Amino acid sequence: MIKHSSAALSLAALGHDARLTVFRLLVRAGEDGLNIGEIGQHLGMAASTLAYHLKTLVEAGLVTQERQGRQIINCVDFDVMHQTVSFLTAECCAGVKLTQVDAA
Repeated sequence: MIKHSSAALSLAALGHDARLTVFRLLVRAGEDGLNIGEIGQHLGMAASTLAYHLKTLVEAGLVTQERQGRQIINCVDFDVMHQTVSFLTAECCAGVKLTQVDAA
């Protein structure tokens, strides 16, 4: 189970339009991932901008980077993605009741 702080870090990383766009592209790419040049071509972003946003996604644990020869392949960590979504939906429709302790 993902911790509250880990979920917050993941969600904060996805809370920027450019990072969310990069992440969604990498989700579509699947297990094969994409290098920075390929991401840049798809999204029309400069490599330096992408490197900055990818660093944040990597630090949040949402994206992994693997060197393949001269290229660095960026892939979504699907386990972390699923854990984050599960964290958000774990108590869906469980109900909330106000108790005397809560009211204080």
